[in-house]
Amino acid sequence: QVQLVESGGGLVQAGGSLRLSCAASGRTFSENNMGWFRQAPGKERELVAAVTWSGRSTYYADSVKGRFTISRDNAKNTVYLQMNSLKPEDTAVYYCAADSKYTIGIVTTTQGYDYWGQGTQVTVSS
Repeated sequence: QVQLVESGGGLVQAGGSLRLSCAASGRTFSENNMGWFRQAPGKERELVAAVTWSGRSTYYADSVKGRFTISRDNAKNTVYLQMNSLKPEDTAVYYCAADSKYTIGIVTTTQGYDYWGQGTQVTVSS
């Protein structure tokens, strides 16, 4: 069983930065690929960034490449999402998710993740 708790969301002006954190409980965090998803009103939930269990491989959606960075600290059971140069279109609820199925490689769909946090709101004003 994995429990995920996100923090770090808030209101920021366009061009600003935020760092999201996702604290995980459970013994298998270091074995799980992790992802950050977001969902804006009226839109489907989409993968923003993901990292493999080792941290060696990452994935970024085209819309955030060069602006967002995902990282993890397995000793602290935490995964981070550093968001720079934020845009109003980044406004969404951001969710942390865990793939505990020992998947080889990063899955980019919501079906690939079996544990989810409650979400944290990120609002970027213009």
